[in-house]
This record gives sequence, structure tokens and C-alpha cells, in this order.
Amino acid sequence: MSDGDRQQNGHEKVPSRQRRRFEGISSRAYEHPADRSALVALRRLSGFDTVFKALSGLLPERSLRLLFLSDSVRVSDAQFAHLNDMLRDACYILDLEKVPPMYVNQDPQPNAMCIGLDDPIIVVTTGLVELLDEEEMRAVVGHEVGHALSGHSVYRTILLFLTSLAVRVAWIPLGNLAIMAIVTALREWFRKSELSADRAGLLVGQDLRASMRGLMKIAGGNHLHEMNVDAFLAQAEEYESAGDLRDSVLKILNVLPRTHPFTAVRAAELKKWAESRDHQRIMDGHYPRRDEDKDTSVSDSFRQSAASYATDMKNSKDPLMKLVSDIAGGAGDLGGRVRRGFGGFGGGTDGASGKDSGGSGKDGGASGTGDEGTDSRG
Repeated sequence: MSDGDRQQNGHEKVPSRQRRRFEGISSRAYEHPADRSALVALRRLSGFDTVFKALSGLLPERSLRLLFLSDSVRVSDAQFAHLNDMLRDACYILDLEKVPPMYVNQDPQPNAMCIGLDDPIIVVTTGLVELLDEEEMRAVVGHEVGHALSGHSVYRTILLFLTSLAVRVAWIPLGNLAIMAIVTALREWFRKSELSADRAGLLVGQDLRASMRGLMKIAGGNHLHEMNVDAFLAQAEEYESAGDLRDSVLKILNVLPRTHPFTAVRAAELKKWAESRDHQRIMDGHYPRRDEDKDTSVSDSFRQSAASYATDMKNSKDPLMKLVSDIAGGAGDLGGRVRRGFGGFGGGTDGASGKDSGGSGKDGGASGTGDEGTDSRG
């Protein structure tokens, strides 16, 4: 998309302030290590996308497009013009040549998604449009464009289809188990892809405060005067470190049915990346380019992912992650450490585990929260 094209369609009026453009940027620049290693490996497999789409021939992609075309509002210069400006601007900043169609769907739940096999389409709900201000919405649009640039829409569509299929064949024990195993794996990948897309949204909006506000509103509604960013991030810190090994297990069980990470955790992850050297290098113009993707080494990507996981595990305050790190490091008295971690079952607690155990009730209550209806920026 050239500067001339932007001026021709009036796009020069957006954004209201100057933002940096990342010409030729590869999605590898912002992808979370777990997300990046999986996608690089898939892309390097010759013919994988062709086979994957062939196996997905039953997917009603044309039906989905006709559904949104007939029962939603397509964003354009004539309809939701401010969203259209944001969309074109996000594509310009991330240098996505083909602007995906965007629809606004009547739904009070704040949500957004990027779906499609051959060509991605972006859908946002009226609940989200009404909840967020302009800069917050710009970050969401950038988030969805990041999904498109990374090629996430294909796997998101498969996930939606398989989730629906699992409900239909729930009465077939073996068939349902097989489908749910795939769904669980896709959800685990997709949760990581959401962290990647959050980073893309920050690169587009280039306003960390707006990204934080948007995530807070998704968690607590349109009551910013009642909320505080530092306190919200402190929740993520408490969630990460509170409780004993039982709470670590509950966290895993709570997140398994979700396609999105918990909102406070997303905010903390994004803030950490925004303050990192990797983010600063991108803003300074030093980032991997798409024309270099074909030379990307799968083994190097997996090594980077493994190194990232090792660092995260070492620095994690979660009791289970600490235990796993100790096992990997050959720490002694592991039996005693496990007994102390689960000490609450016997009525006694160790000083470290008992101190924060009150957080378990709060974390456990999260299991009643839905994923796609309440956690937007999909």
C-alpha cells in the first residue's frame, strides 16, 4: 500500500498522531516464542497448508462469509468509517498488502476474531465497539491484523469448527475424545497466539496505556474511574505467585477450556514485552523481514522457544513451576518439598505456602468464566 493510495482514499487523516511504520515486517518480530516455533515448523513443511485446507474441505467458509455479509454490517467508508480508517492504518503500519474485510456483528458481549481459510475476515461485536475508546479500539484492530499477518485465521477457523463438531458427536465416546484432544492442543497454541497478537496491537497503536485500558475494560467493564492499572497488574502478580501446588493445578484446570489467557495475565505479559529490548529494537527499525522467512531455521526457532521457556520457568513464582525447575536442576529433598506444597491437605502449612493460600478461592472461582464471550481481542 503506497502513500499515494493512502492519500487517495483519505487515509492520511488517520492516525491523529504520527506512528512508526514497519515496512516488510515479519510476524516473527512479535510472535510469542511458543507461537512462533509452532508456526515456523508448520510453514516449513512442504505442502502442509495445502493438505491442511484439503482436509478442512468440510468447513463452511463460504457459508460464514455469506452469513456475515447478510446479517452483519460491513465496515467501509460508508459504514463505521472510523473503524475502516483504523483497519487501513493498521494494515499500513504492519505492511499487510491486502486489507481484510471487516464486519460489525450485533452482540452485547465484547469480542473480536479473525477467521477464514483462504482469505481472513475480521469480525468485531457491537459490545466491543461500544466499550472501547478510539485508541483502545485501534489496539484491538491491530491485534486482529496481527492474527491475519501471522496466518492464525486458518487455525482459528479449524478450532471453531472442531469445537462445534465436538458438541455434535459428544454421544460417540471415542470420536469425542479424539476431537477434544485436537481441540485441547489447538486451544493451548491459540492462547499463546493471543499473546503474539497483543504485541501486534501494541505495534499498531503504539500506546501502552491504551492497550492496558482496553484489557482492563474487557475484565471490568466501562468503569475506568473505578480501576487502576497498577492494581490490575498487581492482580496478575498475585495470581502468578499465590497459593500452593493445589492452586497451580487449579490454574491449569481453569485455563484448559479457554481459547484466551486470563486478562490480567495478558496485561502483565504485554507490559513486560513493551519494556523489553526486543520491543525497543523493533521500534528502532531493527526487526526480521518477511523476505527472510524462507531462510528461517526450524531448529534455531525451537532453541529460542526452549530458551524462553527455561527462563520463564526459572523466574516464575508459581509453586508448580518452581518445583519443575527444581526437578530439572536436581534439587534435593523433592519429596519434602512436594509434601510442603500440598501441606494444606493435612491441616498444616509451611510458612511460604500458607502465606498466600487465601488466593486459591479467588482463582478457583475463575472456572465459571467463559472464554470467547468475555475475553475479546480474539
